[in-house]
Order: sequence, then C-alpha cells, then structure tokens
Amino acid sequence: MNNGSKRGGAPRGGNDRKKSNGPSKPLNKRPKPKTAKPEGDSEGRPVRKAEFVKGKGQRPEAKPAKPVVAKDKDELRLNKYISNSGMCSRRDADIYIQSGNVKVNGQVVTEMGYKVKLTDTVEFDGTRIIPEKKEYLLLNKPKAFSTSGDGEKGSRNVAELIRGASKANLQPIGRMDLTTTGLLIFTNDAELARKFAQPNQKSFKIYQVSLDKNLKFDDFEKIQGGVTLDGHRLFIDEISYIDDKPKTEIGLKLRTPNVKVVRAIFESFGYNVLKVDRVSFAGLTKKNLPRGIYRFLTEQEIINLKNA
Repeated sequence: MNNGSKRGGAPRGGNDRKKSNGPSKPLNKRPKPKTAKPEGDSEGRPVRKAEFVKGKGQRPEAKPAKPVVAKDKDELRLNKYISNSGMCSRRDADIYIQSGNVKVNGQVVTEMGYKVKLTDTVEFDGTRIIPEKKEYLLLNKPKAFSTSGDGEKGSRNVAELIRGASKANLQPIGRMDLTTTGLLIFTNDAELARKFAQPNQKSFKIYQVSLDKNLKFDDFEKIQGGVTLDGHRLFIDEISYIDDKPKTEIGLKLRTPNVKVVRAIFESFGYNVLKVDRVSFAGLTKKNLPRGIYRFLTEQEIINLKNA
C-alpha cells in the first residue's frame, strides 16, 4: 500500500510540467532595441526633412529689384507734337521732319522718333507751334453760312457760329456751301480730319434732299443701282421716299462726305436740288441739337467717331 495519497489532480514532479499550446518563452530575454521608423504622410510615404531645393521648399533670398526709371510725362515724339498742334497728321509730320523743315530749339532735327519736351521751342516750316488738347464739336449748321467764307453774297463763315467755344484752332471737317444745312464737325485733330477727307470710307452719312419736282420711280430705281459721275462709279447705299412727305423729299445714305456729290446725283437726272440737309454723320444725329447750335462730343462719341 502506498503511503502517498492523491489530492484530486495529477502528481507534480519530474518532467510533468503543464503543457501549453505553444513553445514556452525564454526567461530573462533582453528586449530588442527599437529602431526609429521614418516619418510618413497619411499614405505612409516617407517625408523628407525640410531643406532647400531649387524651385521648391524654402524661398531663395529675393534679389534687389532693378531701379525703374520714371518716364517724363512731358516728353513726346516730335511727330506727335506736330500732330497735336493741328498742323498735319503724324505720317505727314514724318515727311516734314525728314525733309529738314522742323527745328527744335533752333536746331534742325531729321531724326525719326526724336523726343521733345513741352518746354522746347518747336518750329514747323518756319512757324512756332504749340500742341493743343484735342477737342471735338458738333454744329447743326443753318443756311447762309459756308465753310469756305469765299465772300459769296449773303454768306458768312461758319466759324462765327462757334466763336468763343474754345481757344483751340477748330476747323470744320469737309465743306458745306451756304444753302446746305445740317451736321458739321469741328476739331483740331488733324488725323481725324484727314481720315474723313478720304474718298473711300466705311462710315455713313445720311442726307434729306428736297427737289423741285417729284422723283420718278424709274429714276429712283436707276439711282438705287448706282450712278456714274465724271467717269467715276458711285454706289448708293440706300435711297428712299420720306414717309408722310411729298415725293420731292428724298432720303439718301452715302459713304462720301462730299455734299456736292449729293446735288450732282439728282442734277444728272434733270432735277433741281432746292435743299440738302445732313441729318446723320458717322452715327451722330441732330437729336436735341437745334439749328445754329453746337455741342462738344462725349468721350464715347469721340471713340465711336475714331473707329467709324
């Protein structure tokens, strides 16, 4: 009989250790040193330390800005100076400069692009000139005034109608005889005056013409198809009988600013022209402008006129 007694479990001793599901861990094992993990972004990609990379990262020191030389506002090209004085266009001024007809402070200047100051003395073809601010005036011309002032009986110069309006030397664009009425532009802008003196223009002028007798429909159609005057073909943009008026009242739309052409058209068909009234010029009208009264153009009207 064995003196040992069982106490409700398996006996201990020897190699009868309690078995585990896996290998036993070694005792007193030193922990492995931790290595620093590279920092990353939200997607785990490594992030470089801040350093200067050309074109990226920290900005390079700003280089000192180059000094800006302010342009003299009183300086302008000689040809523009001449044009602003109302003598001629810039293109024509270049011709005068090259030909030696312009002096600056007593010295002949032939250099293109030469710049002058407002304080300089400029002589154009022997006459001292001073640039002016460009001004534009619209007159509703009455009868008995002409642009030529040729001493015709009973005629007076249109300059009388705008006397005192400006200190500038304003000149009419185009010509009007004493019987022609309507819109007439005055300006000291030589380039604009030259533009509207050209025979081929894209802007329209509208005339109301009064005849001594009714305009026949056959003649109406012939004029509508264009007429030949002095060997030159003239195209008519539009012709019409004026509503609620006798057949002697005709509306005519042309590109030419020459009023004499308007008379010549009807006279070539045997009609006497009693009156010619220009009611529109390059988009400008007589609205709120009574006969014999003038007004200065607005900034927008000037822009439109230059682009016409």
